[in-house]
Amino acid sequence: MSDWYYAAGNDQRMGPLPTDELLTQFRQGLLGLGTLVWREGQAQWQPLSDFAEELGLATGEGTPLPPPLPPLHARTTAASAPPAARMPGAGVQQRPKSGLSGCMIALIILAVLAIPVIAILAAIALPAYNDYVQRAHVAGAVQAAEPLKRLVEAHVSRERTCPGNDDADFSAPEDYAAGNLASVSFGPFESELCGMELILAVPGKAPLDGKAVWLEYDPSDSSWQCSSEIDDKYLPAH
Repeated sequence: MSDWYYAAGNDQRMGPLPTDELLTQFRQGLLGLGTLVWREGQAQWQPLSDFAEELGLATGEGTPLPPPLPPLHARTTAASAPPAARMPGAGVQQRPKSGLSGCMIALIILAVLAIPVIAILAAIALPAYNDYVQRAHVAGAVQAAEPLKRLVEAHVSRERTCPGNDDADFSAPEDYAAGNLASVSFGPFESELCGMELILAVPGKAPLDGKAVWLEYDPSDSSWQCSSEIDDKYLPAH
């Protein structure tokens, strides 16, 4: 048989109680026929008197009178409210307090303090990122000219002179335009070393667009030196 729950004063829900204990409390006058009770399977709370015949409750003159029923609005609320999670004995929950909690206030303060920190980090990071992008453009142009170094080395080794754009195996400066390269010119430098001049094509980037990068070849040790009219901070590390 299912356990019972009953509504006590101050909207308290008591239980669970076995049937024997429920009857004992009724006989002791602790419960009355008007006491609202509930057990598993009921759709709502009902007066104990609804189960008098089933439980064999005495209703004669010798039976203690039941206590007054709760006010109508209290009975209506108790009868219509289903038991919470099958635990009617739980006390009435308190309403949450209005206003911001301490954690929320702390989060708001942290958010306000974080705004200037984020602004400072952005002021540092954005220029650094811009410099990185500029270096990538220059590095891409120098990398594109890498195969041309082999042509210069072969020409100097074979002809003992610097190549020009009109020589065999070479083309007009604009023919080498690709990516960030606008043109490549071949010839001697003031240092009397042979090499090439790379003109960059980076539209919208004034520090780079139309600027020159010079690559000089030293046949004595087969090395290449790089120089440029571009600001050093935009040049690749190697």
